[in-house]
Amino acid sequence: MKNDFSKGSVAKNILNLALPMTLAQIINVLYNVVDRIYIGHLPNASTLALTGLGLTFPVITIISAFANLFGMGGAPLCSIARGKGEHDRAQKIMGNSFSTLVISGVVLTVVCLLFKEPILYAFGASSDTFPYADDYLSIYLLGSVFVMVSLGMNSFINSQGFAKMGMLTVLLGAVMNIVLDPIFIFLFNMGVRGAALATIISQGCSALWVLRFLTGKKTIYRLSLSSMRLDFPLIREITGLGMSGFIMSVTNGAVQVVCNATLSLYGGDLYLGIMTVINSVREILTLPVNGVTNAAQPVMGFNYGAGKYTRVRQGIKFTAIVCIAYTLAAWALTLFFPAQFIHLFNSDPALIEKGIPAMHLYFFGFFMMSLQFAGQSVFLALGRSRQAVFFSLFRKAIIVIPLTLFLPRLWGLGVNGVFLAEPVSNFIGGGACFLTMMCTVWPQLKHDLPDSHSA
Repeated sequence: MKNDFSKGSVAKNILNLALPMTLAQIINVLYNVVDRIYIGHLPNASTLALTGLGLTFPVITIISAFANLFGMGGAPLCSIARGKGEHDRAQKIMGNSFSTLVISGVVLTVVCLLFKEPILYAFGASSDTFPYADDYLSIYLLGSVFVMVSLGMNSFINSQGFAKMGMLTVLLGAVMNIVLDPIFIFLFNMGVRGAALATIISQGCSALWVLRFLTGKKTIYRLSLSSMRLDFPLIREITGLGMSGFIMSVTNGAVQVVCNATLSLYGGDLYLGIMTVINSVREILTLPVNGVTNAAQPVMGFNYGAGKYTRVRQGIKFTAIVCIAYTLAAWALTLFFPAQFIHLFNSDPALIEKGIPAMHLYFFGFFMMSLQFAGQSVFLALGRSRQAVFFSLFRKAIIVIPLTLFLPRLWGLGVNGVFLAEPVSNFIGGGACFLTMMCTVWPQLKHDLPDSHSA
């Protein structure tokens, strides 16, 4: 059988997926990060343009949230079904995920285009930054379906063990984006509109690549029209498991909105630009953690479905150790080299001066965030959607958003209160998620099932 995760070293199985998946995510983040790097160094209005681009993050995050809902919701279910040998069910899960991704992508495009002006002003846009945000978002939204398919369906390529092919999916789009960005932005003098156009063309090519593979002969499960026929009980299962990733993305978007609105009130456009840079740095630094935890999910899910619980334990242990070690190193980098990170995106002396202390606050205790990712990945891999949803809500909606609103009003903290909300949530939310997983899931995985088998 192809990609049987019940054989060989668990750590090796995870790393075999994690290395290309992490590289794929690094490449994927280049879609937006490269845009910010180019836009942040535009002549004349670079800081305003970068801030305008940052105002579109919540909308882009919400689009990604729906990709998580149906893609990352279906992929673990597909892994569990494959581990049990339920191949027809696994194929139907993939087909229904594709249908819901396309439908939701169309709906999102129409709704966001109709209401983009009030949305952007509600997100903290000013008369100076709105034109840049509007130019970028108007074009980006036209490629929403491409984004949904390339992000959501690539999860099924990875969950079947074809991590290198999944990496090539995003490599194709990212290389195109890197090449097209300077052509559209500078050569054709399109500015932020050029960045958006380069992004959607690149995402469109990635989506076509995904569909070509999943309808071809090399994949284990093939997309077919019969599997795309909507099965609402199955969709409920997919959305139930995907709700964790969806809520995490939506609450991330909500946090960005609240942060932007609060920073606009206490610090103005300069601090909106600083938050854009910090969000970009965080995206880069969390990539290896995402790569390891996402790679661990199909390995743990397969072994859980096959009844090999001791191997699931090994996967949990390996994932936690690697994530904590890496995030400790990443915290040290932000502590000692903050200016170098900021320079990647902008060279405005005022932004750098104010951005360094903001970055120190935001990334304090960064290693605690890895506990959230590690615990969350276990809940998702084992199909425990309720716990995964709860801890997604707990860290962002229950901790970060209220703190972002109230800390700036206490003890004269102002903008510093906004940046402090993140580390506080990492300590409380990350610790609670991981400890709950260790107390509830870990003890149940002591022994393999007597009839455990590889499907």
